[in-house]
Amino acid sequence: MVKDIMWHYSRMLCWRALAIVSLALGLLGIPLPGLPTVPFILLSAWSSGKGWPALEQRLLAHPQLGPPILAWRQNGVVPRRAKYLATGMMLLSVVLLQLSQAPLLLRLLLPCFLLLVAIWLWRRPEHVTQDNNYDKTD
Repeated sequence: MVKDIMWHYSRMLCWRALAIVSLALGLLGIPLPGLPTVPFILLSAWSSGKGWPALEQRLLAHPQLGPPILAWRQNGVVPRRAKYLATGMMLLSVVLLQLSQAPLLLRLLLPCFLLLVAIWLWRRPEHVTQDNNYDKTD
């Protein structure tokens, strides 16, 4: 019984810690170039839903943060501006990696991985499309 209660509170604290850390990193990403904002805010909303529903509701109700979170959850939407920014940061990372003394394997594999991420990212919808097929009658 006590073990179950401790396990429950331990899990809740871990989810809350992840929510707070990711929210802080996301907010730091607003003024700092190179630190992504959106993935950390999405992670914060997801993890707060697991262990801190009140924070999740505050994020969803926030005028700037709420709509992108909901658009991602409902339709997997990634705005074009975010795609350009993410692609630019990945390209910059690859260029800097190639100029560094990193191991050859890393310099070969990371660009391939980031290319796959970019392909996946650009295949995501940029806005919600409404399908009106249900309005059509035969």
